[in-house]
Amino acid sequence: QVQLVESGGGLVQPGGSLRLSCTTSGSIRDLNRMAWYRQAPGKERELVARITYDGNTAYSNSVKGRFTISRDNAKYTVDLQMNSLKPEDTAVYYCNSEVLPDGGTMYQFYWGQGTQVTVSS
Repeated sequence: QVQLVESGGGLVQPGGSLRLSCTTSGSIRDLNRMAWYRQAPGKERELVARITYDGNTAYSNSVKGRFTISRDNAKYTVDLQMNSLKPEDTAVYYCNSEVLPDGGTMYQFYWGQGTQVTVSS
């Protein structure tokens, strides 16, 4: 059983900052790519940022230069530092991990339950 738990969402004013954290736990043999997605009301879920085991990162154009993704391989955690937040960043943010479970032979993608980020004055 693999679980992802996110934390750090909340309400922030435009221009403010928030830091999201996600911990992957359970029967894990290996943890590869980790990522953050978001879904705003009435919109499809979109990739925000991703990071490989080796620390290579990629960002959506809408957050590039404002958000930073990082990970701790020893703790199975991935963080998303969000600066200069805008109202259009308002969404539910989801953590996603590519995991090789104990006893498994294939990597699988797992999702967290989501954490709400609201940017409003």
